[in-house]
Amino acid sequence: QVQLAESGGGSVQAGESLRLTCATSGFPFDNYCMAWFRQGLGSQREGVAALYPATKTTYYPDSVKGRLTISRDNVEDTLVLQMDSLKPDDTSMYFCAATTGWVCLYAEQALDATRYIHWGQGTQVTVSS
Repeated sequence: QVQLAESGGGSVQAGESLRLTCATSGFPFDNYCMAWFRQGLGSQREGVAALYPATKTTYYPDSVKGRLTISRDNVEDTLVLQMDSLKPDDTSMYFCAATTGWVCLYAEQALDATRYIHWGQGTQVTVSS
């Protein structure tokens, strides 16, 4: 049974950092396309980072490049999102997602929520100015 569980959200001031983690089980982590998405109230779900663990290929939209970093934990099948220089616009519910590996062949697909099969419940990030 595939399971994804996010943690690490919270409330911070602009300019501060947060580290989100997503514990996973039930599928071959290295060969799946993994991603973080966010969704604010009344907004569509937006891809903010994607990773193909087997090759360490990563994708980011321009809006977060240089501030968000996706990676895997070295020991566990855990997805990590390091968030630095946070802005109020980053306030959203953040979700971890997984799908078949071929989705990670192209950036547009890897950051497209409709391509993902498995989802976590989300963790809230609030950034105040």
